[in-house]
Amino acid sequence: MTFIHRSLIGLFLISLPLFAQKAAFDVVPLGAKGGIDEKNLSAYLVAPINTHDYICLDAGTLNAGIEKAIANKVFNVSPSEVLRKYIKGYCISHAHLDHVSGLIINSPADSSKTVYATNKCMEMMEKHYFNGETWANFGDEGPGFQLKKYHFQTLVIGEETKINNTTMTVKAFPLSHVNPFESTAFLIQNGNNAILYLGDTGPDSVEKSNDLSELWKTITPLIKSKQLKGIFIEVSFPNEQLDNLLFGHLTPNHLMKELHKLEELVGKGTLKNFKIIITHLKPPSQNIVKIKEQLQKQNDLGVQLIFPEQGKRFEL
Repeated sequence: MTFIHRSLIGLFLISLPLFAQKAAFDVVPLGAKGGIDEKNLSAYLVAPINTHDYICLDAGTLNAGIEKAIANKVFNVSPSEVLRKYIKGYCISHAHLDHVSGLIINSPADSSKTVYATNKCMEMMEKHYFNGETWANFGDEGPGFQLKKYHFQTLVIGEETKINNTTMTVKAFPLSHVNPFESTAFLIQNGNNAILYLGDTGPDSVEKSNDLSELWKTITPLIKSKQLKGIFIEVSFPNEQLDNLLFGHLTPNHLMKELHKLEELVGKGTLKNFKIIITHLKPPSQNIVKIKEQLQKQNDLGVQLIFPEQGKRFEL
């Protein structure tokens, strides 16, 4: 009996990796859409699993998303405690209002922490938002009286930077969002585990850029070693949207073309079941339904498509 019992345990342990990989990150979307829904704009909390040490990737919506997460029993504390204690900092991909409005509006109620952004993004936030006129300057750089609640930390492209009060690091890479306007991709790492978050981006073919191609080369080793747990990437419009009306965004067609370029680098079949988190779907609702249907239909790579919902936690 003992031999049989041990054999069954052995078979179970051998089979276990086929069913699930151990989760490395906790993700709570505070906002998941692009476009006109001001209560549900891009903002994703990411923390090492089993911690509350979150970095917020973009900050279009904060309070409404926190309240939704509390209603879904993701958090059992007050919205103020999530904002002030759980969120350790912000990585802002670009300074368009749908990615920073939550940060601006909630800044009076927030606690001291760091805002991370590339030089151009930081300059725009300081010049146009935290300038003492449009809004009080809650930072430690820029015009107007500096309240110094936020430390504005400029990221050097390709250079790893520690995320304060967490065990994670961030590395920034350029994206083209209506060339020459820049957006940013953030590689978040915690030990041997990583996720990649892309702010708004158009396809290389339309943007006349090689930013995505260069990014795919950079992350190829992380995919091959199974360290990269998922990619957050936008799809704003259905395939019917003309290229000259993309305004620096992706369609299902363009996303799949980019993922095929990535597969050429990492090896055929390597992306099967790899997690692709689709962000920035733009209303109206019938367009969102169409985007999801088109992505599912064109998913010949067999990636695992995840459509995040505001206030609903998932793991990577």
